[in-house]
Amino acid sequence: MSVSGHKRGSGIWGFWADVVYNLFGWFRSVGDEFRTRRGRLLVTAIPMLWLALFFCVPFLIVLKISFAQSVFGQVPPYTPLLETAENGGTTLRLHAANYAALLADPLYVAAYLKSLLFASVSTACCLLLGYPIAYGIARAPRLWRLLLLVLVILPFWTSSLLRTYALIGLLRANGWLSQSLVGLGLLEPGQAVLHTNLAVYIGITYNYLPFMILPLAATLIRLDFTLLEAAADLGAKPWQAFRRITLPLSFPGILAGSLLVFIPAVGEFVIPDVLGGPDALTIGRVLWTEFFTNRDWPLSAAIAVAMLLLIVLPTLLFEYIENRRVAREAQS
Repeated sequence: MSVSGHKRGSGIWGFWADVVYNLFGWFRSVGDEFRTRRGRLLVTAIPMLWLALFFCVPFLIVLKISFAQSVFGQVPPYTPLLETAENGGTTLRLHAANYAALLADPLYVAAYLKSLLFASVSTACCLLLGYPIAYGIARAPRLWRLLLLVLVILPFWTSSLLRTYALIGLLRANGWLSQSLVGLGLLEPGQAVLHTNLAVYIGITYNYLPFMILPLAATLIRLDFTLLEAAADLGAKPWQAFRRITLPLSFPGILAGSLLVFIPAVGEFVIPDVLGGPDALTIGRVLWTEFFTNRDWPLSAAIAVAMLLLIVLPTLLFEYIENRRVAREAQS
């Protein structure tokens, strides 16, 4: 007997039956092992190792460079942090001048504020556009819901750079959008939306809208819509039922979608560079200029570390709000 309770079969069909039975027994034992503490640690160790290798280690390298001094004409173009003296001793030299320059120079402060403005307004636009779409997907019949989700995911199959360049035809002076705004009297003849802050907002909203729709739709699909029917039976108007039932229950999707849009939008480089004008100076464009044009690696690393800290703050705020919400639900 290969497995307890199973007798070996005879012939070729009995052989394959034994193979299949033993495989099922092996998978069942693996599943039982993963349900133990050691199994859970093994499952989580793989993504943690990936995170350590491809995020933590590169971040520590960038952090190390940010405390160095720039040296032009040297490879790499910065001083080492550990300096060896003539007597063989080693000295650690950390230079905080790069971080001080970020606060002292108004250019970097303006770039950070501009990036936050672009990200915040674009996140709000994605929410205003994405919520009705996600709500419509959630209320659609099951067959139509699948089709609508595919249409939302479809833009991910093309390059974001390609989608950004495709917007140039709509935003330039003879484009459809610019001509429409001229016809409405919002633009002067010959003016274009291209190379303005409005073009940056349109580009970020267009590219990141699916990131808002998908978590919102996932939250709204799980919503029990019989609660809305019960509210209507009790005399609540549709907008009252939405404000008191739908909106609070969809708050986790709103937070998740907002973070998925806001975090990458803060460091966006391509869209402001392609669609924005000279005044669309975001921190991504400053980082590119300092690293590839000025070859100032330590200052570029300090900009990247500061930008990461700027992004971590809303993430921690989201975690704090979500933990409080879960705690309140557990108490109730």
